[in-house]
Amino acid sequence: MEDTIIKTENIVFKKTELLTDNELSYCPGCGHGTAHRIIMEVIDEMGIQADTIGVAPVGCSVLAYDFMNIDMQQAAHGRAPAVATGIKRVLPEKFVFTYQGDGDLAAIGTAETIHVCNRGEHFTMIFINNGIYGMTGGQMAPTTLPGMKSSTSPYGRDVEMMGHPLKMTELIANLPGTCFVTRQAVHTPSAVRKAKKAVRKAFELQKEKKGISFVEIVSNCNSGWKMTPVQSNKWMEDNMFPYYPMGDIKLPE
Repeated sequence: MEDTIIKTENIVFKKTELLTDNELSYCPGCGHGTAHRIIMEVIDEMGIQADTIGVAPVGCSVLAYDFMNIDMQQAAHGRAPAVATGIKRVLPEKFVFTYQGDGDLAAIGTAETIHVCNRGEHFTMIFINNGIYGMTGGQMAPTTLPGMKSSTSPYGRDVEMMGHPLKMTELIANLPGTCFVTRQAVHTPSAVRKAKKAVRKAFELQKEKKGISFVEIVSNCNSGWKMTPVQSNKWMEDNMFPYYPMGDIKLPE
């Protein structure tokens, strides 16, 4: 009976083979799993599995090694852009990408991010922004919103004392080494389609050697935000999106 049902013409969705069979260890409702899926689907559809190298540092992003069936390289906290630079310069024919969270890319890795974008290295940066340090206990991150509560800002982020959130995507869009800079999300089917299209464009631009492609994905952290997945998505729409608006910020010339 099962063989009769599972025919090519009856299959609505099939998991890409570039995702391993390991059970996702992310918190239920987290956007990381969806981000993983669309990246691996793009690589699968482009037929570049053997020619792709991913770099992930510390934080929830480090778990990517368990789920992405491609060559992966670990980097120290914040140093993924430097590692990716070395890989791409030694192996320029490869498709190289970094997969980083906001605590990594926008805090300890700020200098690495700025300088690699200013130099215009020819790889892709994928930036998951959930406005908090997710893995280590929900501490305030550089991207935490004004007034947003965290384990280290229990009364909300006070910008007079703690400074303003960093809008990394707008910041690096001003650098001459960036060619494609966009901000997307993965919380609805429509958003997933747009995000996947952006990831595909970022990978294809590596062939043209015009510089860095930077894809920010605004996501939730329902555990760190102390909400249910449904509540966190609604909160993200109401609070994160006005501060971090969706859409392309810089397009290739």
